[in-house]
Amino acid sequence: MSVLKVYNPIDIEVDHGDGVYLYAIDGTRFLDFTSGIGVNCLGHSHPSLVNALKSQGEKIWHCSNLFKVVGQETVADKLVKNSFASDVFFCNSGSEATETSIKVARKFFYEKGYTSKNRIITFEGAFHGRTLASLFAAKNPDHTRGFGPDVEGFDQVPFGDHEALEQAINKDTAAIMVETIMGEGGIRVIPEDCLKGLRKLCDERDILLILDEVQCGLGRTGKFFAFEWAKIKPDIVPIAKGIGGGFPLGACLMNKKTASSMTPGSHGSTFGGNPLAMSIATVVLDYILNKDFLKNVIKVGNYLKSRLDEEVIKKYPTLVSGIRGKGLMLGIESKIKNEILIKEMINHKLLTVKASQNIIRILPPLILEEKHVDEAILKINKAFKNL
Repeated sequence: MSVLKVYNPIDIEVDHGDGVYLYAIDGTRFLDFTSGIGVNCLGHSHPSLVNALKSQGEKIWHCSNLFKVVGQETVADKLVKNSFASDVFFCNSGSEATETSIKVARKFFYEKGYTSKNRIITFEGAFHGRTLASLFAAKNPDHTRGFGPDVEGFDQVPFGDHEALEQAINKDTAAIMVETIMGEGGIRVIPEDCLKGLRKLCDERDILLILDEVQCGLGRTGKFFAFEWAKIKPDIVPIAKGIGGGFPLGACLMNKKTASSMTPGSHGSTFGGNPLAMSIATVVLDYILNKDFLKNVIKVGNYLKSRLDEEVIKKYPTLVSGIRGKGLMLGIESKIKNEILIKEMINHKLLTVKASQNIIRILPPLILEEKHVDEAILKINKAFKNL
């Protein structure tokens, strides 16, 4: 094979998808509880997305940001109107959105005359992307090994250690950056009181709060952004995954004070926010921002969580110990190697994805219905009975 061997893919060659289902080339149908790792929020081959892609594809795909791109103002306005932000920068991925967040935080204090105030505090178990800066922000040794020297400017503290966090703040601290819900890090939810505490701490110490919502944002928890549950406003938020509904797209949202430091030439992207991406994002946002849509995410998410708890967690205490997460971003706590359970679920045509802390990550499309939950519980029961 000529494809670089940095992945270890499941032995399923995907042919097509339809709603919450994926079909292999041999016709086998799988209930997809991965949604492309939280990306396909409207499921597979959604008619509105297909129509948007075809319609825009017949006009113009790409022109670069040398020109005013059709749709950018529309998408940015929707994001700003429904968030804390005043400005939006478009890019192509979560990693790029995170990188933008880091640059904005540093530039903000540089422009204020604090040239050494450029360090960012991050948390153990985080995942912020695969670029060099985002890798060393998270400092996962499995991901950074062989890619030294370290990218400087990041101070990591244990997750949930409030005392260590306060001690880590010094005169050079520019920001605290954390995922509102850690995805790769094991579906660890930051409690609402802790999010409020972070906001207060940042205000008191004159530092910025960056909440990484690449995976947990865009309706995944039943709110447009996961931090909304705590009723706080961050300063900078990187997003990606769901915003493009499967089309590569990321964005960095920032409030008025942080956006003021970014001037023409200070950042950029050749592909970011191109016409194809914007046509799709417009449709995605029209669906997600519908209150009934988000209410359904909460309803079906609660139904899924309760059925998992009652009919899986309590039924198989030797295999699993609990369920964590929010909305349709859930994690099953496995007591044996999570890969064993994931493989057995694949054998029964249910797709899930692993995470750290021996977690089985459940990230179905946000169009999930209760009948799909019922189907999933049947598949899980059959799979776990075999073990």
